[in-house]
Amino acid sequence: MANGLIFDLRRFSIHDGPGIRTTVFFKGCPLSCAWCHNPESQSFAPELMLLPNRCVDCAACAATCPHGAIRKLGDHWVTDRGICRVCGDCVAVCYADGRQIVGREYSLDELMETIMSDEAFYTQSGGGVTFSGGEPLAHPEALKALLQACKARGYHSALDTCGHAPWSAFEEVLPLLDLVLYDLKLLDPEKHRQYTGVSNELILANLEKLARTGKELWLRIPIIPGVNDSPDDLAASAAFIRGLEGNPRVFILPYHDVASSKYPNIGADHRLGKIAPADQDAMDRAAAYFLELGLPVQQGG
Repeated sequence: MANGLIFDLRRFSIHDGPGIRTTVFFKGCPLSCAWCHNPESQSFAPELMLLPNRCVDCAACAATCPHGAIRKLGDHWVTDRGICRVCGDCVAVCYADGRQIVGREYSLDELMETIMSDEAFYTQSGGGVTFSGGEPLAHPEALKALLQACKARGYHSALDTCGHAPWSAFEEVLPLLDLVLYDLKLLDPEKHRQYTGVSNELILANLEKLARTGKELWLRIPIIPGVNDSPDDLAASAAFIRGLEGNPRVFILPYHDVASSKYPNIGADHRLGKIAPADQDAMDRAAAYFLELGLPVQQGG
């Protein structure tokens, strides 16, 4: 298989499907959601992440950088990302771990070694493996090879997807999947483009096709104050889901801002800015729109 570009391997996960799971996070996504809690997942290339609070002012990074991208400005070390080539030399000499490369290529054998190490937990808990991102379907060859290897070992396999991929990509992997976790963000096409960078036309079309396949489907809706929590937005999402075949499970997830510090660490802007997460009353109001249409909804998950 083509090596998969991975930015995280999370063991003992309990929020990415049933039971205890290993979640494999592919790097690279066709969406650029303004609220993304893993902004380092969006780029299809390795990135330099800086953790300035760990810096011990040893200057080893600047002395080592072959491109002259690191200099001191006042009391702080700054990295010129226009010059940086993400070669990793500065990371290698930063013993305080204040400089990291996010995203590296893994072979099938490397990934399966980690996945198989927790096989006993999958068996005992009814868990398995979830492929997330980023967008796993943007890495079709690597994803399919991993799913085939997991199926050969009898692991429950789940795909966590934003849905923005050719339907042919879904068709390639659906026979290998036990569960699809599908993100549904906004029904309004203009707001969807404004906040994610792409139209929702393909996403909604794929969701309708997926619902007709009979594959187990969990819909996950992030509740972002001021973005998709208005009565019109919630009612539109509920009505769309009500029209899907197969009665998929519905989860609403409260937005959180714990990852907001990641944006400056990778040199990115946090377009959403600082907003307060939805409180319990707001989550209950959101759930009511689905319950009114006879759609059982679960908060969190």
